[in-house]
Amino acid sequence: MRRTSRSASPTGTTRSTARRLPFLTALATAAALGVGVAAPAYAAEPAPAPSPTATPGAAPGAAPETAPGAAPTVEGRAAFHPDRDFAGSTVAAHEGRSSTAGVAALAVTQTPGLDVASYQGNVNWGAAAANGARFAYVKASEGTTYRNPYFAQQYNGSYNAGLIRGAYHFALPNSSSGATQANWFVDHGGGWSADGRTLPPALDIEYNPYGATCYGLSQSGMVSWIRSFSDTVRSRTGRYPTIYTTTNWWTQCTGNYGGFGATNPLWIARYSSSVGTLPNGWGYQTFWQYADSGTFPGDQDLFNGAADRLQALANG
Repeated sequence: MRRTSRSASPTGTTRSTARRLPFLTALATAAALGVGVAAPAYAAEPAPAPSPTATPGAAPGAAPETAPGAAPTVEGRAAFHPDRDFAGSTVAAHEGRSSTAGVAALAVTQTPGLDVASYQGNVNWGAAAANGARFAYVKASEGTTYRNPYFAQQYNGSYNAGLIRGAYHFALPNSSSGATQANWFVDHGGGWSADGRTLPPALDIEYNPYGATCYGLSQSGMVSWIRSFSDTVRSRTGRYPTIYTTTNWWTQCTGNYGGFGATNPLWIARYSSSVGTLPNGWGYQTFWQYADSGTFPGDQDLFNGAADRLQALANG
């Protein structure tokens, strides 16, 4: 899959007055508030030294927990490739791509942004901002052993370029419990600050890049795993995490469970000109990852509203 640029879509915005405006009309820069609480700038963390049973990026001596009844995990084994796992890395292979020509004429003003991971390396954030990006989600972690070695440059760099940014975690539900992975995430970049510049932490839950689509969990088991992750992030940061997923995966692996829509913003992935049918429980998306290449590095995203609504989401 090409990794030159990627995008997501929006949520948490007003659905009242529908106006046919191109999304580029929403390029007003969000005002920045100054105080940081739980999501400070992050110093670069060197990749941990590899061991005979771990690949680069795995924490030395870390033994992944196995959830009861879960399929075997690859975390900590030679087949583990967290540098190739990112929001949407499995989507096109399972759901394909279609034309995004109609994206620029959505009913509600859209605010453009992007999401990145280690695949993009050091990002030119000044260029992304000049091209219209107003927010970014950055992969921080995966499972309970991996930290994005480019996280500091990507997370701090997007902030310094004036973007509202947030961190996301790539879930491995068969590797360890939701609470365990949530704590790893929050401890390695998944925090939140009431500074008007930090988005809610996000959970990337999608097709298993290592095997069984639903990671060997039952539908009720998957819902419980997501609930554990969500509740732990909420208790640690004060915010419920944004949930990144696709409608097809959500239907297959959670039974189209509808219990998260009232608390968790939705970041839907669909590479097309419309978001299509949303997962049960959500009446609208907060973010939409509509393409995996385009104007910006990484994936192309839209926030479902104008820039002031994006900042309101950041403020909590």
